[in-house]
Amino acid sequence: MQHILIIEDEAAIRRVLFKILSEESDTYAVEEAEDGLAGIEKIKKKDYDLVLCDIKMPKMDGVEVLEAVKKIKPETPMVMISGHGDLDTAVNTMRLGAFDYISKPPDLNRLLNTVRIALDRKELVVENKRLKKKVSKKYEMIGDSPAIARIKGMIDKVAPTDARVLITGPNGTGKELVAHWLHQKSDRNRGPMIEVNCAAIPSELIESELFGHVKGAFTSAAKDRAGKFEAANGGTIFLDEIGDMSLTAQAKVLRALQESRIQRVGSDKDIKVNVRVVAATNKNLKKEIEDGKFREDLYHRLAVILIEVPSLNDRRDDIPLLISHFAKKISEEQGTACKIFSDKAIKLLQNYDWTGNIRELRNVVERLIILGEKEVSEADVKSFATK
Repeated sequence: MQHILIIEDEAAIRRVLFKILSEESDTYAVEEAEDGLAGIEKIKKKDYDLVLCDIKMPKMDGVEVLEAVKKIKPETPMVMISGHGDLDTAVNTMRLGAFDYISKPPDLNRLLNTVRIALDRKELVVENKRLKKKVSKKYEMIGDSPAIARIKGMIDKVAPTDARVLITGPNGTGKELVAHWLHQKSDRNRGPMIEVNCAAIPSELIESELFGHVKGAFTSAAKDRAGKFEAANGGTIFLDEIGDMSLTAQAKVLRALQESRIQRVGSDKDIKVNVRVVAATNKNLKKEIEDGKFREDLYHRLAVILIEVPSLNDRRDDIPLLISHFAKKISEEQGTACKIFSDKAIKLLQNYDWTGNIRELRNVVERLIILGEKEVSEADVKSFATK
């Protein structure tokens, strides 16, 4: 059922709207409120898919209702009902966030069309929120240690901005996870998140990979090709292992950050890009700068915000939570019953030297689930964890 609330102080108009909507579809569950205060009380107690609200009412007018709804239930579409003299106010309500407005007396076709479109939009908003929640869960950071709490707090502060972020930490600690969280919690989350592993691309191809190339730029350039920066336009580009990037490519990345423009290899034409850059490395870039392997000016451009991800050995209190998370996830993937880890098994895993960090822990948990008994014991950990 799609729940619709009519807030209208004129009983005759309220009855007409109620009748029209109720007869239009048996999926419309229509309710009434005789003034703005009564309407707000209903909205506080229940989620409506659409609210039709008169502008001129006693006690609380439609503009006040609109402003209140945008604070308590911002995803609820509001269609304002305007008298002839309220037209300017009705137009102004659109600026305040109203979905649309209809004039009195309501034209039947316009009313029903507006209602259908508004309800469709609400469905899209709900579905979008569901998908975002699903994606966010995929990249959820598990743990409540002080170090992880600090990182979560930084992400919440930094994500809504366009500030560039440099993520540092050993291999396997979850730097990619932090990058995805930054993107998902940003205003760019409807745009693409393009990942580039700088260490996996040969140095002679990294420029073409990042900035694209034109036909004939080099032997195998058979046609024009857009690079990762263009692909990430309107979204985020994640430059993983940036410490492995060649100095030549670093110079071009620096120009892209300074001017928000790139040039494809073999072309002198500038292409404007709107991209947020998030980078990560397991290297000590300050040491790389001293050794002449990394540009200091690029470092300062990238490290506007610096997020250091700790090793698993520095956040052992999170290991029980991570074991539980991985056990459940792996069991779901394999379609098997979730195995329980005994307290002694968990304690033993907490004291293990995790040189491979979270990536290694996940592999160990998977191995124990496959090879262990119904309850993973201390003996199972001693037998299988270090193989």
